[in-house]
Amino acid sequence: MKHESILKRGFLAASLAACFGLPAGSAIAAEGINPDADEILRSMSSFLAGTKSFSVSADISNEFITTEGQKLQLNSHATVLMERPSRFHVTRQGKFADAELFYDGARLTLHGKTLNAYVQKDVAGSIDDAIHAIEQGTGLSLPGADLLLSDPYKALTSGVTSSAYYGKAYVGGVETHHLAFRTPKVDWQIWVKAGDEPLPMKYVITTKWMTGAPQYSVQLSNWNTKPAIAASRFKFVAPKGAEKLEALPVDETGEITDKQEGK
Repeated sequence: MKHESILKRGFLAASLAACFGLPAGSAIAAEGINPDADEILRSMSSFLAGTKSFSVSADISNEFITTEGQKLQLNSHATVLMERPSRFHVTRQGKFADAELFYDGARLTLHGKTLNAYVQKDVAGSIDDAIHAIEQGTGLSLPGADLLLSDPYKALTSGVTSSAYYGKAYVGGVETHHLAFRTPKVDWQIWVKAGDEPLPMKYVITTKWMTGAPQYSVQLSNWNTKPAIAASRFKFVAPKGAEKLEALPVDETGEITDKQEGK
C-alpha cells in the first residue's frame, strides 16, 4: 500500500487549496473513496469477524449540548466479552447507573445494577439479532456496536461518500493507521492497529449537522482474542430482590438512569 504517497498527496492538495483560497475539504474529498483506507477497513473487519471469541475494554466519551449551548462530555467505561455466533456479556459504568447486558443465544437480559431491576426478551439467533433487538426495543444508545456485528465492513460503510488515509498515529501506545470517512449525516474516524492483528483501537463519530457537532468516542484497550470463558458468564442470574420490569428508564442521551417514572 502506498500510504506515504497518498498522505502526501492529501496534504499537498490542502496546501495548494490554502494558497489559492480554495476550500481544502473539497480538494481532498474529490478523491472519493481512498483505496488504502478501504483496504485497511476491510482487513480490520475480516479479522474481527473471523475472531471466534474476544474480550476488550472501552473508555467512552459522549458529548451533548445543553439548552444553554454548553458542550458537556459524559464519560463511561465498558467491558465486552463475546463468543461468536451467539453469546456476549457487556458491562457499562457511567455517570447515572451501572448496567449489564447478557445474551446466551436465546434470551437477552438488560440489568440496571443501581436500580436492581432488569428486563428480558426472548431473542433466538445471533449476536446481530440481539444488537438489533437492543437498538429497536430499549432506546439505549449503542454507537460503536457496528464493530461487534458479523459483517462490520458492511455496517460501517453504509452511506459512506468519501474516505481518507492520514498515516500512522499512536493510540494508547499502540501504532495504528488513521482512517477517516464521511457520510451525509456524520463523519467518523477509526484508528486500526498496525501489523498482523488489525484491531480497532479508537473510533470517533461526529454528528456534523447538529449544533456544536458533538462527538461520540470509544478508545479500546486490553484486547484478548483467545480468552478463557466459562459458560456461566453469558447466563443472567437475578440478584436477590431484583425487580423485573417491562423497560428500564433511559434519558435523552441514551443512558440508563437511576430514576423510575413516578418515583
